[in-house]
Amino acid sequence: MGFRCGIVGLPNVGKSTLFNALTETASAAAANYPFCTIEPNVGNVPVPDPRLGVLSGIAKSAKIIETQLGFVDIAGLVRGASKGEGLGNQFLGNIREVDAIVHVLRCFEDDDVTHVEGRIDPVSDADTVDTELMLSDLESLEKRVPALAKKGMQGDKEAKVAAAVLGRALDLLREGKPARLVVPGDEEEAKALHAAQLLTGKPVLYVCNVAEGDAAEGNALSAAVAKKAAAEGARSVVISAAIESEIAMMDPADRPDFLSELGLTETGLARVVRAGYDLLGLLTFFTVGPKETRAWTVPAGSRAPQAAGAIHSDFEKGFIRAETIAYDDYVAFKGEAGARDAGKFRSEGKDYVVVDGDVLNFRFNV
Repeated sequence: MGFRCGIVGLPNVGKSTLFNALTETASAAAANYPFCTIEPNVGNVPVPDPRLGVLSGIAKSAKIIETQLGFVDIAGLVRGASKGEGLGNQFLGNIREVDAIVHVLRCFEDDDVTHVEGRIDPVSDADTVDTELMLSDLESLEKRVPALAKKGMQGDKEAKVAAAVLGRALDLLREGKPARLVVPGDEEEAKALHAAQLLTGKPVLYVCNVAEGDAAEGNALSAAVAKKAAAEGARSVVISAAIESEIAMMDPADRPDFLSELGLTETGLARVVRAGYDLLGLLTFFTVGPKETRAWTVPAGSRAPQAAGAIHSDFEKGFIRAETIAYDDYVAFKGEAGARDAGKFRSEGKDYVVVDGDVLNFRFNV
């Protein structure tokens, strides 16, 4: 898998409750006081995909295996974290290790749940965390960019590339803008930017944690977050962590009726997981057979050998070809045999770019 989303936010916004519900465990202690989470908790979460059931039914597979995302519950940040306030830079380091940020924002009123800054304002909360991440990146780049520029002037080509792209990131940060707005000029710049692991260079999904009564439509607070996300080119999702906690404890057979009573068609967690998957620019391909129907995760734009490598490194090393059927064709013609007869079974080489939903079988020789 190898893809991880870090759940961040101020203390007491529902991060650990969300994590518990995501993983359907109680592994993250949820309590009504700041810094309840000390060490980051990690859990892998299946990505819901109804296509798996369809493919499995056609192939009469013995089991289904979903693709997964990793979620990391990171301790609450507070104003001044970049300077060591609260639990400080330790947790900024935890964020640096994830691929994307799931930013949980409190969008509910509850006098029994304290707020670290004494008021309910999710947009301000988001700005507080964003500011701390930008300050941390700013401090880092103000030291690194001059050093890289000096090496570049001495003939180090990689340092010259890094100095150029990180210099543009530094300019944005000085303007109060995140590094993810940097557009790399070429693949070398993209690699240098990724290697820098900037906190504000990571894609962000805002999760609006609302009261149970607002789970279906959201509220004025979540609408304000949605407006902020749209302005940034980011995304937002509305959920009620309290509802998700109840659902996580239910028998799966009882969940649809419970959701229907609340005016919901699916869990908020399904939306969060899918959005995290999309946020990272990932796609799904399938392997289908009598033993199992399985979903696999690869970055969009991956070629057939790289997709084969997601299954096993030997598949990539000894790649010969990929036998390919589009999902719609596999379903329309009721499996591999029907797709072959209809001329929808293709043999693709190493330059083939995998399409979301492809049913693949790899031929290889090691």
